[in-house]
Amino acid sequence: MNTHSQINGTVTGAPNIVLRAEGALVFAAATFAFSQMHSGWLLYAILFFTPDIFMLGYLANARLGSIMYNIGHSYLVPAALLALGWFTVLPLVSAIALIWIAHIGFDRAVGYGLKYASGFKINHLSAPTR
Repeated sequence: MNTHSQINGTVTGAPNIVLRAEGALVFAAATFAFSQMHSGWLLYAILFFTPDIFMLGYLANARLGSIMYNIGHSYLVPAALLALGWFTVLPLVSAIALIWIAHIGFDRAVGYGLKYASGFKINHLSAPTR
């Protein structure tokens, strides 16, 4: 039995809704945690879309673009940065990490998932429209 998700690697149906809801929750939680740090909303506004710089890899090709995008849109790097900020008591580092995490959660909530090398519009949360 081949379903659409098995063919192109896109999560569909109820699991897609759950993943997007998780993204919304992560966005809200990271934004709330940031608000408790009193680091200033200007910093949040300036840095919120900064992780999208990782899309520049697509200027070279889809393979490099997907690798760079996924590095910038995985929770691994900002979670490590958050731990570093927490354990070294560097509030600015923690604030930047929380903004980064909020960005990823927002992207996931609206359907921008991790990318496949086959093209920018093909990711784990939304299939390309035809």
